[in-house]
Amino acid sequence: MLEKLTPQVRIIIATVLSFGFFALYDHYFIPKTPLVETNTTTSSQALPASTASAPQIATSLSTDVADAPLVATKEGDIIATIKAPSYELHIDKLGRITKFYLLEGKYKNDQGERFQLVDATQGLLPLEIRFSDKALNADAFVIPYSADKHSVDVSEGGSTLVLSQTLGSMVVTKTLTFYPAGNYDVHVKLSEPKEYFITAGFRPSVALDSYTFHGALIKKSDGTIKTIDDGSVKVDERFDKARIVANADKYYTTFMYELSLGLDTVVTIGKENNPLVFIKGSDDFKASGYIGPKDFQLLKSIHPELTDVVEYGFFTFIAKPLFTLLSYLHGIFGNWGWAIVFMTIIVRLVLYPLTYKGMVSMNKLKELGPKVKELQAKYGDDKQKLNTHMMELYKKHGANPMGGCLPILLQIPVFFAVYRVLQNAIELKGAAWILWVQDLAVMDPYFILPVAMGITMFLHQRITPTTFTDPMQEKIMKFLPLIFTFFFVTFPAGLTLYWFTNNLASIVQQFYVNRLFAKKNEEQKAEK
Repeated sequence: MLEKLTPQVRIIIATVLSFGFFALYDHYFIPKTPLVETNTTTSSQALPASTASAPQIATSLSTDVADAPLVATKEGDIIATIKAPSYELHIDKLGRITKFYLLEGKYKNDQGERFQLVDATQGLLPLEIRFSDKALNADAFVIPYSADKHSVDVSEGGSTLVLSQTLGSMVVTKTLTFYPAGNYDVHVKLSEPKEYFITAGFRPSVALDSYTFHGALIKKSDGTIKTIDDGSVKVDERFDKARIVANADKYYTTFMYELSLGLDTVVTIGKENNPLVFIKGSDDFKASGYIGPKDFQLLKSIHPELTDVVEYGFFTFIAKPLFTLLSYLHGIFGNWGWAIVFMTIIVRLVLYPLTYKGMVSMNKLKELGPKVKELQAKYGDDKQKLNTHMMELYKKHGANPMGGCLPILLQIPVFFAVYRVLQNAIELKGAAWILWVQDLAVMDPYFILPVAMGITMFLHQRITPTTFTDPMQEKIMKFLPLIFTFFFVTFPAGLTLYWFTNNLASIVQQFYVNRLFAKKNEEQKAEK
């Protein structure tokens, strides 16, 4: 049956199905990690929290980070609490960030509980230090820090907390300055030079799924981005002078950065081949860090380069400008739903010259349909002659059987990029559109958008010229709107809104092209 299709129809079908496969398989059929994880152990050798052996690290001294004895954080171990308008964090007696709560209303679960981005059961904790000297390291996980204050209210210009720990003849001093946006500065001072490693912690475990990135992200010294997905680490990797060292799930991240001198970093193998990230310290170590949502504008307000933590996969180079456009439109309309609608329209207008060529080509091929059928009836048993006469026919009437394919193929990267943007944008979380859609990051609770998307997809099919020669093929294609409707039922409302708006734009464009051809045919008849 497929061999009866024209090359153009084959490519169009393949394109539609491949994009559908990309979105639907990605969403449904890859085994998924639960959305919310608890009690996850991620340290190497599958040891509890701070018992992990750090990696064989190819440092200048070629030494190991020693084992750290298990020290569980208890309620009475909190030595300092830091509060800002948008977050609250706790520092334990080992000088680590052991809890980090987001306080805004949209960062709560269905039970009204605050999202907690750091969990002691996850292995590595932000600001945890591990010494290469085993004896010193053992002491470091027994001897508590002291804090110069037990409560800090974060001011606009930043608020400082000083932690100190005495390890024999050496004193460790951590000076931490916290800012309202969730970023902080860390200054580690040792009274004696000792080799150690510090970490930004393991990735948050609030929003995990199989169709968005979660793992480690390194912005290397040359400015390129290296992503290391959970489960993919096979060998230790070293990154000298890395600019940003991040750990992230779909929506949230914890990272350290040093945009001038960089951070000597190693990624080692954790449980289930997950990445564990360590940064080599010094006796006078300075860096900055961040814990919180991967909110583009928030990260940009801290430093524009930090937006590189928001990662969209292979089509990031297209997705980032699209999100910039989406964000700009949100600034105009004050609503993410309408921003999606107008972004879709703008994208369609930009791509209009390509889509127009494809639509014109399809209409020309439809006009030649009866003549193609005559050739098929005449030369059906001789494929070579059939193809030769069909090419002559197309050439005579200025029709290109591949004319509609290139425009469609060129649009696919844009569609994939939009898909990634709308899947990863935390800005859509808790964002209402109209009436029944109160959260664009979750499925439409009343299925209105998926149904509307299916209906518009069906209407577009009805007015689009086709060159099917087999009635069975046409019937199969007519089932696509129903299939897409079924799968889009559980897609985020923002993504479904994009498809619905895109379908409406396609219908308008197709009507316009169809009218042009109808007018042209009427003029030709009048001339005769």
